Amino acid sequence: MIRRIHVDWPDDRPFAERDARTVRFLAVSDEEDPALEHAVNRDALGPIDGIIGCGDLEATWLGFLSDAFAAPLVYVRGNHDRGGAWKHESSVAPAALGSGQIDRLAGIAIAGLEWPGVDLPGNRRRPWLAWRQAISIVRRTFVGRLFGRGEPILVISHAPPEGAGDAATDPYHIGFDAYRWLLGRLRPPVWLHGHTTTAMVQELSVQAGSTTVVNVTGAVLLELSPKAAD
Repeated sequence: MIRRIHVDWPDDRPFAERDARTVRFLAVSDEEDPALEHAVNRDALGPIDGIIGCGDLEATWLGFLSDAFAAPLVYVRGNHDRGGAWKHESSVAPAALGSGQIDRLAGIAIAGLEWPGVDLPGNRRRPWLAWRQAISIVRRTFVGRLFGRGEPILVISHAPPEGAGDAATDPYHIGFDAYRWLLGRLRPPVWLHGHTTTAMVQELSVQAGSTTVVNVTGAVLLELSPKAAD
């Protein structure tokens, strides 16, 4: 069964011109969910406003989901999304969201953090590049936040923030401290990630301050609704 996560979004603007008062994203990473191969299961999920990929999935799978749900796709690359085969297959999907870049789905701002140094030789951790990513996003959002015009941002990454959904006992699957710093600076309502397998952690959704951090390994239906007035 595909997990469902509901979060109150603290900005009414993305919902102002919509007939439905809920934005629905299908987030995926790391493992192809075979249930989504069948139309009856896709129909049961209802309309989808966007597909979000958090890495380590074939571009063909991402392209299939985008076509099957007739929904736009935004994704980041994981540590395995590299090499000649990936470059060849990537033609079936739009370009990945580069590190520090911001895009939109259904009016929601989405900041992307691909695996740091994904195109460099080897497949090792590069924490200093994660800091470059985090600082880049803070710079992009600085002016709006400085003058009180900032908007909430949904962050998608392959690796999780340190201490929030990571596997602290596994040196390769511990989160990046730069991402945890970014989480504290941006305080995004939602942070979606993959990389950490479901067997490594006890919880697939954790709360870090005001941020809901979700491990989307497989597939998760994320529903965003405007926060009710006090």
